[in-house]
Amino acid sequence: MTVPEAVLRASIVDRLFARADDDRPLFTHQDHTRNAEHTWTWAEFAARVRVVAGELRRVAGPGERVAILAGQELAYPLAFFGALAAGLVAVPLMAPSSPAQADRLAGVLADAGARLWLTSAAAAARLPAHEHVVVADELIGPGADPVPVTPESPAYLQYTSGSTREPAGAVIPHRAIVAACWQGSRAYAVDEGTTCAGWIPFFHDMGLIQLLCLPVFSGGRSVFMAPAEFVHSPARWLRQLAAYPAVFTAAPNFAYDLAADGDTGEDFDLSGVRVALNGSEPVRPRTIERFQEVFGPRGFRREAQRPSYGLAEATVYVASAGEDGPRSAVFDREALAQGRAVETAGGQELVSVGRPVGQLVRIVEDGREQPDGVVGEIWVHGPNVATGYWGRGDAAAFGAVLDGVGGWLRTGDLGVVHRGDLYVTGRLKDLIVIDGRNFHPQDIEAAAGEAHPAVRRDRVAAFAVADEAGEGAVVVAEWQRGADAEADVREVTRAVLRAVSREHDLTLRAVRLVPSGGLPRTSSGKVARSAAKARYGDFRG
Repeated sequence: MTVPEAVLRASIVDRLFARADDDRPLFTHQDHTRNAEHTWTWAEFAARVRVVAGELRRVAGPGERVAILAGQELAYPLAFFGALAAGLVAVPLMAPSSPAQADRLAGVLADAGARLWLTSAAAAARLPAHEHVVVADELIGPGADPVPVTPESPAYLQYTSGSTREPAGAVIPHRAIVAACWQGSRAYAVDEGTTCAGWIPFFHDMGLIQLLCLPVFSGGRSVFMAPAEFVHSPARWLRQLAAYPAVFTAAPNFAYDLAADGDTGEDFDLSGVRVALNGSEPVRPRTIERFQEVFGPRGFRREAQRPSYGLAEATVYVASAGEDGPRSAVFDREALAQGRAVETAGGQELVSVGRPVGQLVRIVEDGREQPDGVVGEIWVHGPNVATGYWGRGDAAAFGAVLDGVGGWLRTGDLGVVHRGDLYVTGRLKDLIVIDGRNFHPQDIEAAAGEAHPAVRRDRVAAFAVADEAGEGAVVVAEWQRGADAEADVREVTRAVLRAVSREHDLTLRAVRLVPSGGLPRTSSGKVARSAAKARYGDFRG
C-alpha cells in the first residue's frame, strides 16, 4: 500500500480551506484552570488563519522561519497553520517556563535562524524581549489567500527532544505532513467522524500530527488540554475520552501507567475509544495488562490499545499494531543480546509495534538487509521521511542506500522482525557492552523500575561508565514522591541490584537514588539518558 500521488500534491493547508465553509467544530480547548471549554469551527478557524497569513506575508518573506512560542491553547494551531498558509517555515516550540527551558529555546532559535516570533496573548508576557513578535490571536484584518507551495518545500522544522543527542531540526516538507496523515488515517481508521483527543504537547511530533494535522487532514475534530493538566489529574484525560464519540488518543507508555495507578474509581464509559496509541517510548507488557485490568470493566476494549513506533525524522509514524490490538513474544535473553530473536519460555517479553502502512521498513546490518529473527538497525523509506536536519550535513542519516535505492532513513534504533511484526529492541548509540555482551538500557531500566515500590518506574536511567576497573553499567533512579523520607536506601539499592542480576545476569557497578524530579528529561517528558550520563558525577549515592 503506497500513499497516492494525489494526496501528496495537496498540502494540509489545502485540506483546511477545502472545508472553510464548514460550521462543525474543529478545535476545542479544555481549559481546566478556568473550568471552561473554547471551540472554533472550521469556518471560524479558516477565517482566522487567513488573517494571520496576511499579517505574516506583510512582515516576512517566503521561506523565512517563524518560531511558534505559545501554550497549549487555540492560538497554537492558529499560529502553525497561519505560518504554513503564508508560505513560511514554522518552528513549533513552546513559551519557556524555566531557566533550563529558556536556555534550550535560545539554542534552538539560533539554530533555526528564526527572526520572527509568533505567539499568543496569554504567552506574550512570558517571552524575553524581542524585536519581531506577532500575537496571533489579537490580529484583525481582511486576511489573505494561502500561498501556493510545492510538495518538497519545507513546511516546518521539528526539533528532536534531545534524549540521545543535541536537539536538531528535522526539515519536514509539505508532502511529508500529508503522507504521515494519510498513513495515520489508514493505520488508526481516522475519518471525519473521529475525535482526536489528548494532551500531548503541540511542539512534540506526536502531538502536532495527532492533535493538529490529522484532524484537519481527515475532516474530524480535535479536543485537547494542556500536558500539565493531565499530569496534575490523570482522570481528566479519562473523562475527556469518555465525553466524545469515536475517540483516537495517543500518549507515551508512562501516561497509561499514571492513569491506571491514579485511578479514583470514577464511573465513566470508555467504550467509545476506538484507538489508544501507545508510543514515543518502550511499550511495557505490564502497562498494557494493568491498564486493561483497571479500565476494561468501564468499557475500554483491549483491541483499542495500539503499540506504535515512530520518530520525528519520519514525521512521527512508522508502524503500529493492527485492529486486533497488542501482540507480544517472549525471547531468549542471551540470544537477543547476541542479535537473534529466539522464542522461549520464561525469557524476556517484548511488545510488537506492528507493521508499517504506506512506507518500507527494513532491518539492516553492515549495509545489508537482515532476515526475520536477526537484530539490526531499523531503516525507513517513504514520502513521510524528512529531507534532513536544518543546516547540517546529514547524508549518512537520510541518504542511506539499500539494494541500489537511496533516500533511506537510518533511525538509530535497533529492531527485529519476528513473524512479520516489528519489535524495537533499543537505541544503537545507547547499547551497553560488558564483557562482549550487549545490554539494552531500557531493559535494565524496566527491571530496576519494578524492583521496589519506592522507585519511580518511569524515571530510571541506565548507561555505561568507564573507570580504572573497566566498563560497567550503572542505574540512576528517582524516588517516588515522598519515599526518600521513609524508605531505607540500602534496602532499595539491594532490591535494584538483585532485580537486574536476576533478570539480565548483570552486576551493576552502582545504583544512585535521586529525589523526584532529579533526572534530566527531554521536552516530551522522557528521561534524557545521555544528559543523565553527562551528569553522573553530580549524583550521589
